Amino acid sequence: MANIPLQNVASPEEASGDGRNYTPALMSLAVLYFMMGLLTCLNDTLVPFFKKGFTLSYAESSLVQFYFFLTYAVMSVPAGKIVERIGYKNGMVAGFSIAALGALLFYPASVIHQYYLFLAALFVLAVGIVLLQVAANPYITILGPAQTASSRLTLIQGIGSLGTTAAPVFGAHFILSRLDVTGSSSAAVRYPYLGIALVLLVIAFAVKSLSLPRLKSGGTGGREQEVNVRNVLKFRNLKFGIAGLFFYVGAEVAVGTFLTNYISEKLHIGESEANGYVAFYWGGMMAGRFLGSWLLKFLRPQAVLCCCTCAAMALILLSVNSGSIIAVWTMIGVGLCNSVMFAIIFSLAINGLGEYSTLGSGMLSTAIAGGAVISYLQGYLIDHYSWQLSFTLPVICYGYILFYAVNGYKAKSKEAADLSPAFIKTEL
Repeated sequence: MANIPLQNVASPEEASGDGRNYTPALMSLAVLYFMMGLLTCLNDTLVPFFKKGFTLSYAESSLVQFYFFLTYAVMSVPAGKIVERIGYKNGMVAGFSIAALGALLFYPASVIHQYYLFLAALFVLAVGIVLLQVAANPYITILGPAQTASSRLTLIQGIGSLGTTAAPVFGAHFILSRLDVTGSSSAAVRYPYLGIALVLLVIAFAVKSLSLPRLKSGGTGGREQEVNVRNVLKFRNLKFGIAGLFFYVGAEVAVGTFLTNYISEKLHIGESEANGYVAFYWGGMMAGRFLGSWLLKFLRPQAVLCCCTCAAMALILLSVNSGSIIAVWTMIGVGLCNSVMFAIIFSLAINGLGEYSTLGSGMLSTAIAGGAVISYLQGYLIDHYSWQLSFTLPVICYGYILFYAVNGYKAKSKEAADLSPAFIKTEL
């Protein structure tokens, strides 16, 4: 799951070394990340559910991901401005509340049984998640000693990966298992999403009740605000990195989106049983993040990125040219390869920007919209051609990332090439 990069914030003086107990706040943020991971990856369950329930093509069913990830392009910058205006704590409360509203909208959408209403509900839910990410990330860095900020963020984002791993299991049990019973009805999503909405509202109330330190945004003011975007794009690493992040998120989401249907066809099993396998795809990403945070202490990020992209391309090509169980597990293995790609691409792209880092970070955040575009295009290819041809699209995406690792990223010096492992760990 892609995460919006950290914003620059000014930590309150009382946030470090004061002996205060931040455990309740950190636990709340851990729950926040778990729910964000769960909600984002439940889309992988909704795609096959809506495809069968509304008799959609693959391209039409992929609109679930299209409208969800399109929100990152539309809302990343406005969300930052909203958080600057209302504060980080209120931003989290608003994010949970808006996400809860989106989940609640699943109820009337299921009663009326209109696909476009579900897409509208998903867009609202995604707005809440984007706002949550923008508001919540900075708190993790200040709730405790500065020297352990990286480990805190790695741990809490790892808990977020638990949410992505749990989502397919939750979806298979509560939603896809009822697909044959409900038939053309969409009632199966009604009560699971009502339950999710209730949980989100409870968390919003809990966060509102917490006593959290106040943050001041480091902002994008001063000279950085005056910088023309065209001038910032003169930074080679950022310019190629934005495309790299676009293609990475697109490939990650496209593989996850159609994995349930792909496994169902390869193993000749139902969607509910096939969706259970998707948990291993996201579980591989979770394990890879923790492993990657350790490996990147010793290895150059460009080398790790190069190896991961080569492995991902090889696994996809092996999968589409194999049958049965080999095809399934090789495609699932792509999740492990994906685990550190977002963090490395972002870190390389932002390297050397200096005072323009916040602006560059915002531009990189909009590239998450690749999840909308690439997944839709792959759905179109499945509809009009074949599974085998459609998976050449993520292979091409990984091919560009390989280019970025080998030649697209240029370090000005050896010191610039060897990025701080702590910085990369922060982005994991």
